[in-house]
Amino acid sequence: MQSEVDPLETVLLHRPGNELKRLTPRNNDQLLFDAIPWVDRAQDEHDAFAETLRARGVGVLLLRDLLTETLSDTRAQASALHSGVDERRLGTEVADTLRSHLTSVPPETLAEVLVAGMTFEELPASEGHSLVRRMHHAHDFAIDPLPNLLFTRDSSVWVGDRVAIASLLLPARRRESALTDLVYAYHPRFAHSPRAYGAHSAPVEGGDVLVLAPGVLAVGVGERTTPAGAESFARSVFADGLAHTVLAVPITQTRASMHLDTVCTMVDRDAVVMYPAIQDSLTAYSMRPVDKDLEVSGPEPFLEATARAMGIERMRVIDTGLDPVTAEREQWEDGNNTFAVAPGVVVAYERNAETNARLEEAGIEVLRISGSELGTGRGGPRCMSCPISRAAL
Repeated sequence: MQSEVDPLETVLLHRPGNELKRLTPRNNDQLLFDAIPWVDRAQDEHDAFAETLRARGVGVLLLRDLLTETLSDTRAQASALHSGVDERRLGTEVADTLRSHLTSVPPETLAEVLVAGMTFEELPASEGHSLVRRMHHAHDFAIDPLPNLLFTRDSSVWVGDRVAIASLLLPARRRESALTDLVYAYHPRFAHSPRAYGAHSAPVEGGDVLVLAPGVLAVGVGERTTPAGAESFARSVFADGLAHTVLAVPITQTRASMHLDTVCTMVDRDAVVMYPAIQDSLTAYSMRPVDKDLEVSGPEPFLEATARAMGIERMRVIDTGLDPVTAEREQWEDGNNTFAVAPGVVVAYERNAETNARLEEAGIEVLRISGSELGTGRGGPRCMSCPISRAAL
């Protein structure tokens, strides 16, 4: 994949399921959701999102289906149980019993447990004695659910013909990388897909990575991606000949701007939609390969660094909202988190009416989708989609 806006051919989505039904007021903060979603409505909204993409000729792959198919491979099963059953937390007796049980279930059941989790009361019966069982509440998780798997952008990103497995920072999300890695490692569809980055490297999340143009990437550095992660990622793509410039972009370490794509996304080859409050202050450090080492310059204004790296005169900027209050509201509601399906064509949440109007005034076609329930985990159309292939123009 050479650009954020080339015509989309294939995308990876995850239809939300029972993992969202595990969310309660007691655990939703720990699992990174701001509210308890209405799951049936979230599924309807996601189905409509997938259908919007299919209507534009996009091939939609569902992560749950790929995972189930992958788990028919015994090597994948073993790897999944290694990452999913934490013996340090469960103790030997419970872990052994659980692994033995999960080895005997069909792939679709194992996929369900790995995604939706398992509570202590759902554990298989055991003849042994376990302090771990007795001291945990029945509704405590023996295997944590993965409600954020909905946001497939974060756990992997494609650059050129290579896939980078993200190293997710927060404990609630780390196992998402393991499941995604499992699919890329063992599913026949990806048998010949080389890697660009590894899940055990320094923290980098896909929501922070923008493929601006052939050879030019931007990586947000803030709440989820570290400076070490941005540098390691840059060295990796340089070594593979996938980029000549990587821009490290410092962003505020807050929930509202957890990733670069919460404040800026590309909507055309020379255009971004951007939160106006950061437009003048956003900077970038430019990294380039020099004699098998790294040259770092800057910081300088992000828009200037971007235009120069892309070889264009300037970037067109479309503001979120029409005034500071509206901009703040619509940025929080993922107004900046648009998902390009072609140059000048994006998917966006319908509720961000003023931002969508600004986009259309600038000549961008907006495909509106509902996101009242999907957005409870703080993510928009771009967060929910991992492009696997785009047609190079």
